[in-house]
Amino acid sequence: MGTVRDNAAASRFELEAEGVTAFITYIRDGDILTLVHEEVPKKASGKGIGTALAEGTLELIRSRGQKVIPVCPFVAAYMLRHKETRDLLANPAYLERRGH
Repeated sequence: MGTVRDNAAASRFELEAEGVTAFITYIRDGDILTLVHEEVPKKASGKGIGTALAEGTLELIRSRGQKVIPVCPFVAAYMLRHKETRDLLANPAYLERRGH
């Protein structure tokens, strides 16, 4: 799969794979990114693209020293399964408050 890139003009992280562009939209507030919505086009679903996008997005955010608020249910679930990503949370109690 390709590399996740930040399309700052569109406020989204993108991954091109299987002939489509999957993305996670975000809202930036300084060094905190609220990850709002992840979308993988239907014709490419079930091929691990969403997971690769979440993983690549969080790696890119980590490399920049930024923090996240995972409003997107897919990203929140990914972070719950991958405890090594919890240090990226802008508020460590966020996932617990969401009932996770």
